[in-house]
Amino acid sequence: MHSTDGLTRRRLLQTSLIVGGLSAFGLKSSRASSPPSIDLPFSRGHRPLVAFPEKRPLMVMTTRPPQLETPFSIFDENIFTPNDAFFVRWHLANIPTTVDLQTFRVTIRGRVKQSSSFSLTDLQQQFEPVEVAVVCQCAGNSRGFSEPRVAGGQWGHGAMGNALWKGVRLRDLLEKAGLEKDAKHVRFDGLDRPVADVTPDFLKSLPLDDAMTDHVLVAYAMNGEPLPFLNGFPLRLVVPGWYATYWVKALNDIEVLNQDDHNFWMDPAYRIPDNACGCVEPGEKATNKIPISTMKVRSFITNIADGDAIHAGSQVLVKGIAFDQGYGIDQVLLSVDGGQHWKATRLGKDYGDFSFRQWETQVTLKPGQSYEFQSLAINRIGESQQLHAKWNPNGYLRNAVETVHVSTKG
Repeated sequence: MHSTDGLTRRRLLQTSLIVGGLSAFGLKSSRASSPPSIDLPFSRGHRPLVAFPEKRPLMVMTTRPPQLETPFSIFDENIFTPNDAFFVRWHLANIPTTVDLQTFRVTIRGRVKQSSSFSLTDLQQQFEPVEVAVVCQCAGNSRGFSEPRVAGGQWGHGAMGNALWKGVRLRDLLEKAGLEKDAKHVRFDGLDRPVADVTPDFLKSLPLDDAMTDHVLVAYAMNGEPLPFLNGFPLRLVVPGWYATYWVKALNDIEVLNQDDHNFWMDPAYRIPDNACGCVEPGEKATNKIPISTMKVRSFITNIADGDAIHAGSQVLVKGIAFDQGYGIDQVLLSVDGGQHWKATRLGKDYGDFSFRQWETQVTLKPGQSYEFQSLAINRIGESQQLHAKWNPNGYLRNAVETVHVSTKG
């Protein structure tokens, strides 16, 4: 259901939270039985599966604010992650549950020649529509696998998704308002609000040169449908190649600044060591830090899970996905012996440099044996995944080669 009626969406939210067994206020369901669940392979990895509004059952990490992870098997079903299976990550608990599209506007202000505001209809009718396939990945995706353990949401590998995003270029909006000569950064705010006054509002900024690139969008649709409420209805920022912390949801305010932005969510939050790997040794502190920005190259095996026992035959099909920050995937290699030997895989259709890229190959396995499957992606400028995970105290930037342990049977 994709009605834009606020009351309908509010009822959906209330009903789903009650039926799903969780509510924004921590109330327990009247159901006698517990919801189905998934256990992720690390400490405190138990996750109930709950259906929130416009969503199929997803893994729940927190309910207030909602943090919902996509079960990993979904990534084997389609190159594009269905809207109802797309992960959810909010920073503030007071998220919008209704939006009146008759009064909603996104405002452009600050260091511009003329402050402007646009309705959703204005964006759809007055500006060129642009659609692009882009991976959205939480900066903390895979944090639960950090060793030693780090603080923060203990995500598995499912805090990511790939979608066809449609909207208007941010550049077109900024040029419509007219940029002053001293414009330096662009800051974004959404409709979500903190519960307590001491909690800083969630604000994110992009350097002007990055904000003005062709592919940064103010999006109003994903996969051919209006944005789900939990993924930012009615508008969200789409910043291809950058971690999702910059993809502000329920976007309603764009401010052009003439200086660096030092609000809490830019400094000290979401910062990484200022070195080539963005890492330090466990227990060490980085002397200099910079804001996190673009993603690392990654790949995953999607049709075989860790611990699977599979039938050995003449050929076994292995499939997966790969992505990077926008250079595009050049090749993916597969090893079945823990990285001792590698073979090239066949890449699937290219949906663009910011999209998942599917890959597959066939391997011959012997019955009664144990194997360690690994995939390694390399992008078009020669960057590859790391053979071993690099560590930082926030659990960011993971792009290690992941291992899938498999046994065979005749």
